[in-house]
Amino acid sequence: MLRKLTHEELLLTLMVQVAVAATLATMLVRFHWFRRILLTERRDWPERFVFAAGIGVPLIGGVGAQVLLHYQAADLTLPGAFLAGLIAGPLAGALVGTGIGLPAFFAQQWAALPFAIGCGFAGGGLREICPKEEIWRFSPFIFTKLHKSAWRLVTKLQLDWQVILVMAPVGLEVIRQTIGARWGTRRIFFYASDVWWVYLLVILATVMAVAIPIKIWNSARIEHRLAEQEKLLMAARVEALANQINPHFLFNTLTSISSLIRSQPETARILIVKLSGLLRRLLRSQEHFVTLREELAAIDEYLDIERVRFGPSLAIVKTIDDSSLDVIVPSMILQPLVENSIKHGLARKIGGGHIRIHTSRRAGHAVIEIEDNGVGIPGDRLSATNEHGIGLRNVNERLRVIYGANYALHLESVPGQGTLARIEIPELLVADRATA
Repeated sequence: MLRKLTHEELLLTLMVQVAVAATLATMLVRFHWFRRILLTERRDWPERFVFAAGIGVPLIGGVGAQVLLHYQAADLTLPGAFLAGLIAGPLAGALVGTGIGLPAFFAQQWAALPFAIGCGFAGGGLREICPKEEIWRFSPFIFTKLHKSAWRLVTKLQLDWQVILVMAPVGLEVIRQTIGARWGTRRIFFYASDVWWVYLLVILATVMAVAIPIKIWNSARIEHRLAEQEKLLMAARVEALANQINPHFLFNTLTSISSLIRSQPETARILIVKLSGLLRRLLRSQEHFVTLREELAAIDEYLDIERVRFGPSLAIVKTIDDSSLDVIVPSMILQPLVENSIKHGLARKIGGGHIRIHTSRRAGHAVIEIEDNGVGIPGDRLSATNEHGIGLRNVNERLRVIYGANYALHLESVPGQGTLARIEIPELLVADRATA
């Protein structure tokens, strides 16, 4: 038989009980499978059984602690069974109630089993008739709004589901107290007290043990949805930026071809053939991220087009770290840099020119450099270069969108000697490949 607690012991026990409910809810929501079940309101039977097992096993342990060790703060029979039914339906509530009630039943607390099953069915029945979003709005601070709900009920005859959600565990606790007062703790576990304010605190603790887990789980649901929306937004922005590059590149190339049609028709024909091959490659690939090996192959096809235009005066020098070839990079991130070097660095240079492409891995980052020996950029224009022109602005924006504000395109230039464009991004190997 459980010892009757003093008022001080009972208050401490009630606080620990609410803390146990919050801790259990926090621990469960950290599991991916449990969080996935919370995210959908249409759960199949296996998911309901998994939910019942996930929440039921620790609750059974808490009842066992009450029966065997007389540790009363771990017994969450009423809020646990009711909560299971409220979240997952009558079947899950009844299963959890059965699991919770059996240890107490075998300890000759005969009323514990039917009461726990009844709590599960009560939560499940309420779920069937209550709008689902109203359940997730259930908050431990609902008592601050009860007067407004009561006023709406009186003046407008408008039913507030939050009042019903509060009154359900309150009613169940009153029933448990009534059963306990009639047959004592030998037949059902309850917190006995003859003082009215302690009686109210017992009811309050029961409501809090239901509301706090719902609040914790709803916060996890909201965070997940925000993360998914942020991911979709980033994917949309990356796709929009990638789509912006292709027309820009195509426009510039077609402009070059049109200038050669009359003077060098055979060169224009070769350019068209190579451009069609490069466009086929771009259309085949729907990935927003590719390996550096694939990106360099695309750059080779683009440079084939430019070599036809410039002839032997354009030299390409590559110093590629083989270990960097499997690093994942944004698709079409290098083409605007190479195009900028040719169009603004080498096209206005007298005599031959070269472009150096250098890649390396350093301190968990992949470093890619595009350097030319062209006319360079004057110092007063260098700081604003990333903000003007579609190509460089696009590359800079994609880096910030994908990797964060600390990542950007870095330009160094000496007028008359050339320009260096450097990209440094977090190292992600092909084994860990992911798309936006």
